[in-house]
Amino acid sequence: MRVTNLTRNTEIVTRGMMATSFLARLRGLLGRKALAKGEGLLLCPESSIHTFLMRFPIDVLYLDENNTVIRLTEAMPPQRPGPWVRGTHAVLELPAGTIARQGIVVGDKLAIFDS
Repeated sequence: MRVTNLTRNTEIVTRGMMATSFLARLRGLLGRKALAKGEGLLLCPESSIHTFLMRFPIDVLYLDENNTVIRLTEAMPPQRPGPWVRGTHAVLELPAGTIARQGIVVGDKLAIFDS
């Protein structure tokens, strides 16, 4: 999977994974030691996440059904519940620092390509 920020004309994810089944979304990034630059996990459908049992912080983008960023969280630490965000259709988990490095803001429109 690849994810492009159409608003900023940048590529956010070059080597991504999609979690669309209940079990895949439940497992998420558990067991991973880190996310490398360019990696990401899209949880769909999803409206909230947690980082319980995770080993590293992540950046989180909450997307509506049109893949527009409606909320973001930078460097969400392990062992935390995330908020339930009204209107969220999918959640994109990214390496910590991606939001700041890419300049992602609420309102950015993303394109998701299943490769």
